[in-house]
Amino acid sequence: MHFKLSVVVALLTVATSGFAEVDESALSLQVERAFPSLRLRRPVVIANAGDGSNRIFFVAQQGVIHVTPNDPSVEKTTTFLDIESRVVYKDKENEEGLLGLAFHPSYRQNGEFFVYYTTTDAPHTSVVSRFQVSKDNPNQADPASEEELLRVEQPYWNHNGGPLAFGPDGCLYIALGDGGAGNDPHGNGQNLETLLGTILRINVDRKDDGKNYSIPKDNPFVRHERARSEIWAYGLRNVWGMSFDRQAGQLWAADVGQDIWEEINLITRGGNYGWNLREGKHKFGANGSEARDGLIDPIWEYHHDIGKSITGGSVYRGKKLPGLVGAYLYADYVSGKLWALRYDDAQKEVVANQSIPSKNMPIVAFGEDEQGEIYFTDSFGFIYQLAPAAN
Repeated sequence: MHFKLSVVVALLTVATSGFAEVDESALSLQVERAFPSLRLRRPVVIANAGDGSNRIFFVAQQGVIHVTPNDPSVEKTTTFLDIESRVVYKDKENEEGLLGLAFHPSYRQNGEFFVYYTTTDAPHTSVVSRFQVSKDNPNQADPASEEELLRVEQPYWNHNGGPLAFGPDGCLYIALGDGGAGNDPHGNGQNLETLLGTILRINVDRKDDGKNYSIPKDNPFVRHERARSEIWAYGLRNVWGMSFDRQAGQLWAADVGQDIWEEINLITRGGNYGWNLREGKHKFGANGSEARDGLIDPIWEYHHDIGKSITGGSVYRGKKLPGLVGAYLYADYVSGKLWALRYDDAQKEVVANQSIPSKNMPIVAFGEDEQGEIYFTDSFGFIYQLAPAAN
């Protein structure tokens, strides 16, 4: 019975995603604790500083960044930055908080890193700020060094987005949700005059007049009279997981669905990803669009029969699992399932979406160490990695 059900689910996934001959076999991998002695409060970001120190950083949603050596025997973390007093977080409204962290590509030289959080000084307001590491202690940031770059008012507490990532071009990319509630009631996803429902691209190494950042001249809407020039792509609902493939340079974004479909997108300059006219590859709502003209479909989607809240990850470029190289790891928070997806760029289609045996964990974040090894966390605060399946 179990075998028959798994076959039906596999066929449903292929049929509803519009792809044929997709490999959906199970991978011979297992999930194991990466740091058995560690347990953190709601770790929603995993990052490395790219400075050769081989440290790993974990962001607690309540407003604390932890740092630890990349050593499985470590028994406790060090507090790198504590701004909990500046951060809004409520258990019953748990999409606010400290949601993003990215280290400057020249962090070793300039000590700069960037965070995205919900501030306590205004209702439902997200800020992106620059901080500096302490001059005396590489494991401690200077909380007084905050320089606010961007402030975005949110109409509701949910759909805050929050992922930050530096691209190969040295620019900072920022994912913002549509502002919340349901159905995108303000139409933010298709409105270029708001920053909500978008991915932004800014230059943090220069400052335009009146800003603590500059807008790259090759951003797609710089010369658009009725658009925010920071926007790189739009039509997104609530990106939860955004990362650059460190080898190919492609920007991946997992967008959490509403009614039926979860989706994975490859983000391109000026792309419109359809929300709230479409959910996944399908018309959404009474005013939705059946046509795809001008709208970019996801490369992959899955039905809510399979999972109900996608957690985006990274393309694996490590060395410990050579059979996994080039696969994009992602999960579903509600169903606890875990997959490795392969996309053929020449064919412009997904060729594999292989399941990884897991313990049905509510996975909330993925991240890489300096070597490209991938770690992930669950909502209970444990940290995991993949390993070859035991014989």
